[in-house]
Amino acid sequence: MLKVERISVMNLENAMRGARNPLNSWARSDSYYDENGQYILGENDLGLAKRLARAGSDHRKYLRQIFISVDVTAPMYWWKEYDTYKVATVANSTSTMHKIHSKEFSRDDFSLDKLDEDSMAFFDTIIAKLEELRLKYTETKDKQYWYDIIQLLPSSYNQMRTCSLNYETLINIYYARKGHKLDEWHTFCDFIKTLPYAKDLIMIKDEVQ
Repeated sequence: MLKVERISVMNLENAMRGARNPLNSWARSDSYYDENGQYILGENDLGLAKRLARAGSDHRKYLRQIFISVDVTAPMYWWKEYDTYKVATVANSTSTMHKIHSKEFSRDDFSLDKLDEDSMAFFDTIIAKLEELRLKYTETKDKQYWYDIIQLLPSSYNQMRTCSLNYETLINIYYARKGHKLDEWHTFCDFIKTLPYAKDLIMIKDEVQ
């Protein structure tokens, strides 16, 4: 299970102005804001953006200035793979260390959508044990119970992080992960496809335009 919420795309106008700096071609810019306050790339700017995007990382530096902020809720086994992307990413997460004991454990806290009936029944015993330990910790504040929770916590436990990335990083993620065996990566790549001008600026190897 992976959920994407509260998506913001920022700095497209400034990034495109910077893309025109090398040739001082600002007078050819034809982008504008629509009635909803969204920045729309004009024909000239979109053409330049697409050419630079396909010319290689040295030429598409402007993509590193198109910023994304998004809240992602995903299991820890997915975050372990996401953490490969350390360049040009920032994430603030909900705290397992400080808040793991603050609410009752339930199935909703975990990604269990692939478990069969027998495995789900077994997992319910894990949830029950974690809840038992949580109650003992909240009652006694004995750190041993807290350690038991942390070290028994399954990798299917869901965590929400507020992530900041840029379009260049999303190119790397999309092409490295779109064929991954984890369905969570397919969900994340589907999210990437919904971003403004994703087909033109991110999915640059999918077709020749």
